[in-house]
Order: sequence, then structure tokens, then C-alpha cells
Amino acid sequence: MLAAIVAFVAMVPPQATAAVASGPADGPAAPESLRCEYLVDPLGIDQTSPRLFWKVVDNRRGATQRAYEIVVADSLELLSQDVGNLWDSGMVASEDSVHVVYAGKPLRSRTEAFWKVRIWDDLGRMSPWSRVARWSMGLLDPADWQAQWIEAVEQELPEGEQQSGARPAAMLRRRFYLTQARQNLRRAVVYVTALGLYELWLNGQRVADRVLAPEWTDYRRRIQYQTHEVHDLLLPGENVVGVILGDGWYAGRIGLAHIVPDGKQRGIYGPRPRLLLQLEIEGADGSRQVVVTDAEWRATADGPIRAADLLDGETYDARRELPGWNRPGFDDSSWQPVRVVTGPAGRLVAQQNEPIRVTQRLAARKVIEPAPGVFIFDFGQNLAGWCRIRLHGPAGTTVTLRHGEVLNGDGTLYTANLRSAAQTDRYILSGQGQEIFEPRFTYHGFRYGEVTGLKYRPELEDVEACVVHSAARQVGRFACSDPLLEKLMQNVLWTQRANLMGVPTDCPQRDERLGWMGDILVFAQTACFNMDLAAFFTKWLADVRDAQTEDGRYPDFAPHPFDPAARFSGAPGWADAGVFVPWCVYTNYADTRLLQEHFESARRWVDFVHRRNPDLLWRADRGNDYGDWLNGDALELDGWPRSGAAIPKDVFATMFFARSSELTARMAGVLARPKEARHYGRLAGEVRAAFEKKYVDADGRIAGNTQTGYALAVHFGLLSEPMQNKAVEHLLSALQAYGGRLSTGFHGTLPLLQALTRAGQVELAYRLVQSRSIPSWGYQIEHGATTTWERWDGYVEGRGFADPRMNSFAHYAFGSVGEWIFRSVIGINPDEADPGWGHIVIWPYPGGGLSWAEGQIDSIRGLVACRWQREAPEGPLTVEVQIPPGTRATVAIPAGEQQKVLEGDRPAEEAEGVRWLRRQADRELYRVVSGHYRFRVVANED
Repeated sequence: MLAAIVAFVAMVPPQATAAVASGPADGPAAPESLRCEYLVDPLGIDQTSPRLFWKVVDNRRGATQRAYEIVVADSLELLSQDVGNLWDSGMVASEDSVHVVYAGKPLRSRTEAFWKVRIWDDLGRMSPWSRVARWSMGLLDPADWQAQWIEAVEQELPEGEQQSGARPAAMLRRRFYLTQARQNLRRAVVYVTALGLYELWLNGQRVADRVLAPEWTDYRRRIQYQTHEVHDLLLPGENVVGVILGDGWYAGRIGLAHIVPDGKQRGIYGPRPRLLLQLEIEGADGSRQVVVTDAEWRATADGPIRAADLLDGETYDARRELPGWNRPGFDDSSWQPVRVVTGPAGRLVAQQNEPIRVTQRLAARKVIEPAPGVFIFDFGQNLAGWCRIRLHGPAGTTVTLRHGEVLNGDGTLYTANLRSAAQTDRYILSGQGQEIFEPRFTYHGFRYGEVTGLKYRPELEDVEACVVHSAARQVGRFACSDPLLEKLMQNVLWTQRANLMGVPTDCPQRDERLGWMGDILVFAQTACFNMDLAAFFTKWLADVRDAQTEDGRYPDFAPHPFDPAARFSGAPGWADAGVFVPWCVYTNYADTRLLQEHFESARRWVDFVHRRNPDLLWRADRGNDYGDWLNGDALELDGWPRSGAAIPKDVFATMFFARSSELTARMAGVLARPKEARHYGRLAGEVRAAFEKKYVDADGRIAGNTQTGYALAVHFGLLSEPMQNKAVEHLLSALQAYGGRLSTGFHGTLPLLQALTRAGQVELAYRLVQSRSIPSWGYQIEHGATTTWERWDGYVEGRGFADPRMNSFAHYAFGSVGEWIFRSVIGINPDEADPGWGHIVIWPYPGGGLSWAEGQIDSIRGLVACRWQREAPEGPLTVEVQIPPGTRATVAIPAGEQQKVLEGDRPAEEAEGVRWLRRQADRELYRVVSGHYRFRVVANED
């Protein structure tokens, strides 16, 4: 440690030397936002070299961490004495505050780790210690699992339930006795998972607030388990563990199963749910008591949940409740012994991402009665989740709750777009006064909840909507002077929430709800601007690798339950998400470990395309070949062209071949694999050349002459500069052919906006985003949208709804416009060359009639923010910028030749922390260090 201090002192100014040794009271604030493997105080991780993160809190210009010290101990007592018996890093001269790899003693199963960090700033001053954070290790060795997989024995169902499809939820319990007094216990931890869904109870208390656990994976390859500390729930003497099991993704219905040739509607992975649980109780004297799933457990299917399916809904008969079933003293003699079964092939892994939770509860805005006894509650927001209802009535009364996103013209619930998904919950009253129903093992996509079966008119407050999604933290904020743009960004965020269910789904309502790769390819950056998805994507990209075929094809969706080697794999623009998304994650979070884990998978995909298309034009083996999905040719509008919007699919595919090759080369470069970097970089260049030779005329016209074709070619950098300029001209003509409106689908829309902006057509891009004419986001909003639609023409005034076979009202693909708003309206851009927000590009484009706009992203390194304001279109412009400690930024201020830029009250180039770089087009470019800046563009009076 002494050597590190000496080395660090040599780096800091002489006047700061004393501060290094003494740590003065006026030093920097303690680091904040401590995380391990992206998560706050995670329990039961299985990464033996976990990465640690913190944020530096210092608003000074140029504030930088110059050194840190981390102390990790296996007890709070030792840590409080600054004793790091697991690891004391000593003083490390480094600016790193993200991805700092634990380098202490080897971590073993069950290890508890408590840690804190302090830093030294650029003046050599030492901060106080941070708050104490923690993590714990899971069960790292398969031999650590003493538990056995168990399932409830199938019971004969009552008449009327036998053909209903979804089975009753099994209830399982196990009593045990503490072998020593509770005050002598040090720790009690339960490790638990299920094939299906589980809800865990201990002595009548719900364990944790997560729902729909353990979430969806390909159970044949990976099964996530969760870890919970339960010391405070234990009782002296008799204790009871209780579990309710639902079919979930394992044994229930899965989207699109009805179109797979074998016709299997349920039980794709297995016929019935199973449970694996291990409770370990440790005494202060080191003794251990272990309670596991084994033949001693008992189960029943006679409980109140008579059916539970993710797509169809839940039926709950309150007359069949078993009071006290999960508490000591309950008589379970009528329950059946469980069956011990062989475990699945999938390996057990600790959950890597934030759990699915109920994150909000929304009150109903109004209730209407379109028909006698039919009550529809409007929550004012399309969402994913379920309803919580308060009700009363005679025993045996069945109350039905149906869910829908929109209403028919007569005020009734529109459900045609759900296809075969019932989205219907039923509650049969016990007749015991006021009753509360909230389902457990289903979720719905809805704005409206229809209630029938009540003998009275319910009150508005009797029903509330529970918002359910993967509980990743929101990090992006946006506001501006245009209410339409503000509403659009709210809609995009709500659509994202509705489709984060452990996997990034396409929609939350109909009989699909799959992790479609094409949708997330275009939306991934918007998603990262809105929410911290580092952990979420880490988990889901493992699903993607699990679904990759032996020959290298990526799936169309992940997880893939239908054998990707046989169907739904290898589609251009969909499979390519296996390259695009990890690169996006790297750009936002600087995660080289993820790239290292994923690189071989990415290159296998590119190699597959190359192997099947040696002439470098992707014309063979394109899977389902969706192309630019739901482009203008799919619209049914009066006077709208019937064809001409769809880019030829071989052109589309070859573009993605070039881009995936380029990104794979970049991955290799990051990973210091020069041979692969050269190979895939050369391949990308050859594909670009083949593309231009085959598909681009001498005047820059691209085969198909479509908006999407020109937009992708410009956005992907597939053309030489002269050809690129011509392509932009053709793009403008292609827009005019549609009356200045978009004809792009999922993949062409965002690139079109970006291509226009890059070409200086900023006001045109604004007009497209702010348009209220169909097709546009504004048209959706003016017709009641609170989320983004799957189709531009999901509903058309005078025509009605689009084809219900494909008409979701909560689909985030067209929500990729959020990326353009963050990048261009606000001007916040991460830099791929210095990822994880190490270098930030602030490049706002004031326009669109806005008088002001502001936004922020709480990045992995801290808050990045930009606000601009002008009183008139040509009036003085003010741009305020916030750059987090330890980072730097290039700030591009729009300024004319006859204008000057001030920062504060002096010329910008003379301001502290600001260095003028160059003038570029109509902008002055500055390099700034961290801190807050206020630039003003005023008339040059010289």
C-alpha cells in the first residue's frame, strides 16, 4: 500500500500532498450508488470475480477521482474496523469507478461480502468512506444442492374443470423445527426456483416482493434461482415453508405455439410445474440446519387457484381457501405426498437481472356502464399487469374481469386483437364480507378493465391497476415546450415498461409476448436511454446465445421454445440483434466482459451468412425474411399507394450483413483480437463494395427506390461520400412521393430520421416527428394512444381498427424515435470510442418550433444533462450542460458566423474547463471537462 501512496502523491499537485495524508474535512463527498454486478446489494450471485461500481459526487469543474480504496469483509463488525479480511485493495491510483473487478480471496458458495469504498480527488483530498454495500454468493457447485426436484401428484379434477386447459395451482408445504433458539441464529437463507412460477411463504409471511419468478429462460439450458434472507421470518419451534406453483412459461401456454406444426398448445417444456428449494439456517456457533425439497413435502391441488395461465388469466375460488395452510398448526393430513423427480437438463444459474415487481398502482380515472351490469374501469394508461379489486356478495357469485387496450365505438371492450389470449380473470366469492382479489400467475396488457357479475354498481376506488415489469431503474428524463413530444416520450417509456418481463417482449396482450429480436434491435438504444438495462440485457443475451443453432443462426426471438434449428431463426434484421444489441450494451455500459462472453457467438452468426452467401450478397438462407416489417405497403388508407414502400429483401439483408460484419470487427478490436478484427473489417468492406456494385446505380439510386433503402444505406455508412449525397437527394424524393410522410417500417424509421439530421434536413425530421397526419406518432396520440402502436394504422378515423390478427397497441418498435429525440432534440450521445459515457457528445439540434427542451440520463458514471432555450427562432440561444465527474465531453454549440459563444460572462474559449476545438459547419465545437456549463450564443458586436 505504501508504494501506491508514493506513486499517487507523485501524480497530484504539491499543495495537495498534505491532504492525501490527512484526508481533510473539506474533501470530496463519499462515493454513492454502490453496486455489484450492476445490482444494488445482490444476494446469491454466481460471478466469482464480481465487478464493483460507484459514482463520484463532485460538482467542481474537472473533478476527477484519482485513486480509490475498497475494503471487503465477510462481516459488518470487521468492516466497521476497516478490516478487509476478504480484500483490501489499498490505495489504487486509478480513475476507474465502473467495472472494478474484485481481486481478493477466492469467493466460495454462501460467502457474505460487505464492502465500502473511498476515493481521492484530483487535488489529492480523501473522501469519507461510502455507505456499506454488500453482496453474497450463491451455490456455486452443483454438489451444494442437497434439494431434489419435486412436483405435486396429478389429482383428478372436479367435473367442469377437466377440459379448461390450465390446471389448478399446486400448493406445497413442509414443516420443520428449529434445532436451536432463534437468538442463537446467525443467518437463514433460502435458495429457490421452479419450473413454472412460484410464490414463496414462510410462516404465513410472503418472502420478497418479486412476482412471476423465476422468470423465463430456456429451461433445457438455464434455470434461474433466487436467494432470499429469511432470518426474521423464523419462529421458535415449528415452522412451515409454503409454496404455490403456477404453470407459467414452463407448462402453460406460450405465444405462437398454436402455429407450430406439432400443435402442442401447453407444456412446451414440461407437463407440470416443479419446485427446487433449499433453506439453510446457520447458528452463531457454526452449526447448520438444512431444509430441502424432498419426499417429506405434501401438496394439494384443492386450493383456491383453479386455473392460472399467463395468456388466458386466473380463476380464483375463494370458497376453497385454506386458512393457515402456510403457517404452523395446519392439518395437512388430507394432502398428498409429493413426487421426487429427475432434474431437467438446464443448469442452475443465479438470476442476473432485477426481478419483475409491481412498481406502481394506478387508480381508475372513470367507470362507465355500456350495458346493464357491465362496468368498464378506465385507468387512463395502457400498461402491463393486472387489476386488484375489492368486492362483496353472496358466496358462489362469479365476478369476471376482462382486459383490453381500447374500446369499441359503442364503449364496449375491444378484444379482437387479443386473438386467442383470453386475458380474463374470474373470482368466485366466499361470501365472507369484503374480499380482495389480485392474481398471481398471469399478466395482461390493458388500459380498460371490464367487471361483470356484481350485483351492485362498484365504486371508482374499488379497482386499481397494478403495473408490472422488470424493475430496472428509470434513468432518462425529457421535457420540452411541445406537449406532443412530451406525450410521445411518455408513451415510449410506458410501452417499454409493458414489455420488460425478464425478456424484451413484442407485446403484453395477445397470444404472442415473445422476445422478438427485430423489435429490440431497433429499440435497444432508446431502452438504455430510458432505463438502466445493463443487468437486464446481460440476462437476455444469455437467452439469445442459448437459442443459437449449431450452424450459427440466431433465433427470431429468445427464449426460443420451438427448436430454432427447425423454424423461426436466421432472419435478416432479426437475427442481427445478436450483434447489434451487445454492441449497444457495450456502448452504454463499457462491458467488455459481456463482449468477451458473446464474441464467439457473434462471429458464428456472421460466418453463417458468409458461408451461405460467398458472393457477399445475402440472397440465400434468410429464414422467414420479414424485411422492413409493417412498412407503408401494409397500410390500408384511402389514397395511399398500394406498393412501393417495401425495400427488396435481398437489399435489406445485404445491408445488415455489412453492418453485422463491421460491428463484429469492432468487437474484436475492443477485445484485442487483431486477426479477427482485420478479417471481419475486410469482410465488411467487401460486402459494402458488393452492395454498391449490385444495388446502387451511378446516380445513387438504390434498388427498390424506397425510403428505407436510402435511410439504411446512409445510416450504416454503406456508400461513398458522393453516392451518399445522391442517396439523400433520392430519400427526399421518396418522401415527396408519399406526400412528405413516412413509408418506413420497424427498421427504416429511426435511420430515416438520423439520415435526415446528418444531412442537414433537421426541420424535415422535426416535421415528421411532430406530424399529426397518418402515418405518424401524433396521429396515434390525437386518437387516444398512451403507448406506441404496432402499426401506423392501428386505428383510422372513419375506417376503424386494423386487421386484428396483428394490431397491438403497446409495441415499442416505432418507439425507437425516442433515440432520435435524446440524440438530436436534447443532443445527448454516448461515444462508442470511449464507451460507458467516458466521453460524451453534446450535439443538440434546436428546431421544430420549440422554445426550449431539456433532458437527462443518469448514466453509469453519473448525470448527463442538457437544456437549451431560445426566445425566438433566430433569437439568442442558451445551452446548459452537466457532465459527470471523471468524464469529458465535446459540446457542439449552434452559432452563425456573425455570432459569438459565451460561457458564463466570458468568451467560451477562455472559460475554465473549456477548450475550443474547431468550427464545423454552423457550430462551434468545444472540449469540456466535468461540471456544469452555461453557454450563450449572442450577436457578435465587433
